[in-house]
Amino acid sequence: MDTQRTKRKTRREPCDPASLERGVRQLLADKISGNLVGLWLLIPEHLRLGTWDLLCGWSGQPGDRVEPRLALQLVHEAALCTPGVRHQRVLSQRGFELAQGLPFVANDVAIHNLLAQHTVAEAQRLQVALGRLRRASGDYVGKLLAIDPHRMHSYSKRQMRRYRDDQKARPFKVAPTFFALDPDTHQPVCFTTATSACTATTAAIELLSLAAEILTPQPGQTLVLADVEHLTAELFHHVQRQTPFDLLVPMKNDRYLQKQLRSIPAEAFTRRWAGFATMKQPYHMAERQAGDLFQFVQRTGERPADYRFGAFLSTSDRDEVEALTLDYPQRWHVEEFYNAHQALGWKRAGTLNLNIRYAHMTMALLAQAVLQQLRRRLGEPFSGWDAGHLAKALLGGLEGDVRVHDDTIVVTYYNAPNVQRLRQHYEGLPNRLASEHIDPKIPWLYNFKLDFRFR
Repeated sequence: MDTQRTKRKTRREPCDPASLERGVRQLLADKISGNLVGLWLLIPEHLRLGTWDLLCGWSGQPGDRVEPRLALQLVHEAALCTPGVRHQRVLSQRGFELAQGLPFVANDVAIHNLLAQHTVAEAQRLQVALGRLRRASGDYVGKLLAIDPHRMHSYSKRQMRRYRDDQKARPFKVAPTFFALDPDTHQPVCFTTATSACTATTAAIELLSLAAEILTPQPGQTLVLADVEHLTAELFHHVQRQTPFDLLVPMKNDRYLQKQLRSIPAEAFTRRWAGFATMKQPYHMAERQAGDLFQFVQRTGERPADYRFGAFLSTSDRDEVEALTLDYPQRWHVEEFYNAHQALGWKRAGTLNLNIRYAHMTMALLAQAVLQQLRRRLGEPFSGWDAGHLAKALLGGLEGDVRVHDDTIVVTYYNAPNVQRLRQHYEGLPNRLASEHIDPKIPWLYNFKLDFRFR
């Protein structure tokens, strides 16, 4: 296999199971010193989440093979916010490669070949398996689901459909990715990606299918919050007939809608508090396939001359005040999620090979899951850091060394921040994991256990 030794130097390395084990054991015997050993803090979270079983299932190979280890390399690269090409940066010889049970860092060619062998359907099955584990762990409330497109600028030379945010902007090439997020916990449920020719409706139908497999809600249990570009009869028809979800979408605030809303008699509105009134009425789209809908109308302002109107369409008859004032504003947590986590691998568009993109971005989804577990365990200030800050200050900023004592790998950190909190969660780790009914043996590190020391 081609490996990236330095920026300028690549090397062919054997990657059969015996050579991998020999190389890893030799690195452990030699001891390692570096500034990427903070990455080892993720290993307990991998054991708690079940990352290794997920990666072995996705790769279709047993744990002694190189393929699931390369997938774990991708997860760790995403966690370090270094998803770019490997010949422009060096992660080898710094304690990085050993964390995934490898004696080397695979280069771009090896990773490309691995990802190209797996299909979009396999990446989606991995997302579903991950999502169900997270649902069982309480990462999702399941009451609300926000869906939103994240259009990454693409610099591909291919001919493709262009996109623009408004009529004044110049159209540009994009690689659209559509996320589903639980707004109550701010955690991603799943995503789908496609070429720029894919419409928001087509992507939303696929996304809701994945979300339904993960959340398995009862009919009417989960309200989907979407943007105005999802206001299509096709999507409403699909949600009503083929999903257990309810849907709430704002209507386009054009002149025709404003004229219609202003014609509603004032007595039809119910005053909720000063400057805010609502009303609800049945609604039918021009395309009747959408079925029976409900229009929620809000009016703001105290005097008729100051009235401003807005309207939403819903597939269900629900309390419009709660939907408009409590539920729908939470959709904006999607933007907060992008700002905090897009550095994991959702900021720039790589290849347009969908097999590769799906798999690569799904590995970033795995990285986000284990990072969330780490944040929750460590608390403040770590829990408030975005992905880039956490990667730089903690995962890639701790100095230390890695060595073996009997059947345990001991990672020692020097001058770590918030050392008392780290000691509280990581010293005596094998016993802590055993008390949680988790096997402390690390399968990709040949059943060594892991412990931490702080100096």
